[in-house]
Amino acid sequence: QVQLVESGGGLVQAGGSLRLSCARSRRTFSTYGMGWFRQAPEKEREFVSAISWSGRTTNYADSVKGRFTISRDNVNNTVYLQMNSLKPEDTAVYYCAAAPRYPFGAADVDYWGQGTQVTVSS
Repeated sequence: QVQLVESGGGLVQAGGSLRLSCARSRRTFSTYGMGWFRQAPEKEREFVSAISWSGRTTNYADSVKGRFTISRDNVNNTVYLQMNSLKPEDTAVYYCAAAPRYPFGAADVDYWGQGTQVTVSS
């Protein structure tokens, strides 16, 4: 069974950093676009960032540009999200996603991770 397993969430003060990881269980994901979405309490799930299967192309939500960096390691089947200069409004459950195309939105996602909580205190 295909799985995406996130790790790296936690509690951090405003201005701090966290790195999220998403481990993929199948090598076929090397041809998938990968990305991160997040959902805050009582809000819709929103796009954060995505990366093409080659890793050469990335895109970001305006709210995280310049602060977050997405990367992937197709040899080790892992996608990362480096989050710097975190703000309280970044607090959310972060979900890893895999889609058979790039760029992609939530409707294109074939596989979701279980989510990891990120909490940024002021």
